[in-house]
Amino acid sequence: MACDEFGCAVPETASGSAGAASETLERGSTLKSDSVAGVPVSSKRQIVPGSTIGVLGGGQLGRMLAHAGGRLGYRFVTLDPTPDSPCGQTAEQITAAYDDRGAARELAQRSDVITYEFENVDAGVAEMLERESYVPQGSKLLYTTQHRLREKRAVEAAGAQVAPYAEIESLDGLREAAERLGLPAVLKTATGGYDGKGQWVLRGEEELAPAWEEAARSGTQLVLEKFIVFDKEISVIAARSPSGEVKTFPPAENIHVHNILHLSIVPARISEQVRSEAEKLAVSIAETLGVVGLIAVEMFLTADGKLYVNELAPRPHNSGHYTMEACRTSQFEQHVRAICDLPLGDPSLLTPVVMANILGEHMEPLLAWMGEKDPIAEKLGVEVKVHLYGKAEAKHKRKMGHLNVLAPNVEAALEWISQSNIWRV
Repeated sequence: MACDEFGCAVPETASGSAGAASETLERGSTLKSDSVAGVPVSSKRQIVPGSTIGVLGGGQLGRMLAHAGGRLGYRFVTLDPTPDSPCGQTAEQITAAYDDRGAARELAQRSDVITYEFENVDAGVAEMLERESYVPQGSKLLYTTQHRLREKRAVEAAGAQVAPYAEIESLDGLREAAERLGLPAVLKTATGGYDGKGQWVLRGEEELAPAWEEAARSGTQLVLEKFIVFDKEISVIAARSPSGEVKTFPPAENIHVHNILHLSIVPARISEQVRSEAEKLAVSIAETLGVVGLIAVEMFLTADGKLYVNELAPRPHNSGHYTMEACRTSQFEQHVRAICDLPLGDPSLLTPVVMANILGEHMEPLLAWMGEKDPIAEKLGVEVKVHLYGKAEAKHKRKMGHLNVLAPNVEAALEWISQSNIWRV
């Protein structure tokens, strides 16, 4: 695979074999075959501009998807239970619960292609839509990524390494697994959970019983993961079309605060070897799982250079927001291109950038900053791009928007963030 700091791609090969293609990858080229991930090419459709894209979910990802797709000439309709949702402000909206099959059928009738902006879509609705409309992402990938145990097995099948883990069915099973894997470890619900929810870090044996009691109330399967002492958290977003073309965005180095993403730093401060390996892993996972659209692959990087895949997200991802100004093609445009089977765009990085999330408690200082000149930004040579999501209420720890800090180097962007008053709350 030929990858550089600008991303990597899968080329066309005579055999159409994904295995053969992985040996001859070259940036900007494609893989095409008579059968892609077992799906005949004849079953694919190219959705041209002017068509309507239906979105399950009306949050900020759908909003930014509609912005990017609208510039390409697509129309959008979203299904979301919240009136005047972030996506609904930029698209037509069907206001109904996600498990409302009648509303889902209406979405299908009004759309030429359907995608989703979050993975906890009702499985029955996803399967129904796949039968009755065109959902190129399908429901199988959702079925896999909605469940941590299934996801881990799929990642391992793609040749990637995950943290040692065990399925937990009882307190005795938790004690046995903790002894075998060692502490510290992380107990997680197999379904649901995000931004640190549904997770318990266990550091001593005395914490096992209380954690089990609380976790068991979730009513879902549980998994214990060995705690990986990592040097950095990184993520790679890969895009894949029904025709089998694959491209990756440059890896982002991610910093979390209170289990919520705070910063994404690009270029990531990693070696060339790690960058190349991370992109290859993302390509392998996208191909093995038959991804259509985007998949975000979150990884832990240890001090000795090993990569462990932590989580997958089959959609646009918070750690990919930096692409909106910093790449030739944003993750949102790329997702539209992928699900519509258009040629994928160039994911090359145009400028160093740091993405910083804006939570509810940051809104007041952000709005104050927006009304004034910024001599620090001028001195450091940074350009700050603001993206707000149109949410009605600025709740504590709620993602309200993000900033993309474009800079001559990531150090300048990080310096501006450290001197800003926005996050000093």
